[in-house]
Amino acid sequence: MALSRMELDGKGAGSPEGLVTRILKAAPDLKVPVPIEDLARQLDIADIQEFDTEGFEGGLITDTARSRGVILTRKGHPFRQRFTIGHELGHFLTPTHMPNADGRFLCSREDMRRLSAKENDRRGRMEVEANRFSSLILMPPPLLRPYLKQQRDPDVGHVVQLAAEFEVSKQAMANAYAHYQGEILAFVFTKGGRVLFAYKHLKFPFITVRSGQAVPDASLLKRGGACAGVASDVCECVPDIWIDVERGKPAPQLCEQVLGQRDDFAIVMLWLEPREEERDPEDEMTAKERFLERQARYR
Repeated sequence: MALSRMELDGKGAGSPEGLVTRILKAAPDLKVPVPIEDLARQLDIADIQEFDTEGFEGGLITDTARSRGVILTRKGHPFRQRFTIGHELGHFLTPTHMPNADGRFLCSREDMRRLSAKENDRRGRMEVEANRFSSLILMPPPLLRPYLKQQRDPDVGHVVQLAAEFEVSKQAMANAYAHYQGEILAFVFTKGGRVLFAYKHLKFPFITVRSGQAVPDASLLKRGGACAGVASDVCECVPDIWIDVERGKPAPQLCEQVLGQRDDFAIVMLWLEPREEERDPEDEMTAKERFLERQARYR
């Protein structure tokens, strides 16, 4: 793999998607798991150093011209460190990401989990973009999709398997899996029977059980428990225990699957089958069929 930052210049290079697209084009031989440390060094990261602190998960030290950079990662699980390196590399490569006055980015664990930020929250938006870059470069959609096709139906065990293949956390893979697997999915991470956080497909409805609240009593996790390392069968559940169901309309079909983890952690996969009238006819079309149908519509 031979790569330089000059190959990343040009239109679209200011967004995570544009940067990753250019990296993949310049390095077509990129393999799984993505060698994120080698990639960072080829893109002018002079050093990657571990540090021992509870205050920050990662950091970037760079100069005003952004000619060189040093990435800092907190000691811990190597998969989490890989995401941190990707996150800080995203800060380094994005021209609009401005460090503090001393030329540093310091990022907390909460920053590494941010998926959205308000329009006027400039720092928050930088953290969201850095997370998106890290996810895209560690799990590039063109490399991830062939792995997703190996199993037709979604399965929480498949998420764990792919996390190991790509050397990323289960949380990071669950987020990517929800977006690219093809079905309308959500993954709820729990500890001690309480919700920690969730990742979901853009079309998945609002999850009414919020962070810190107890998992619903009627859920599969509460009814059957969870065996560590063993995924349950996929079972249909009452949708309104997890999501709002509009009164007077047929409820969608919602299924659950549970995977227990160590120390009373668990992952709940929710799989939504929308009502027939809510299905988008274009979902069943090929790209060519969608193009021809739209042409005919506007003639």
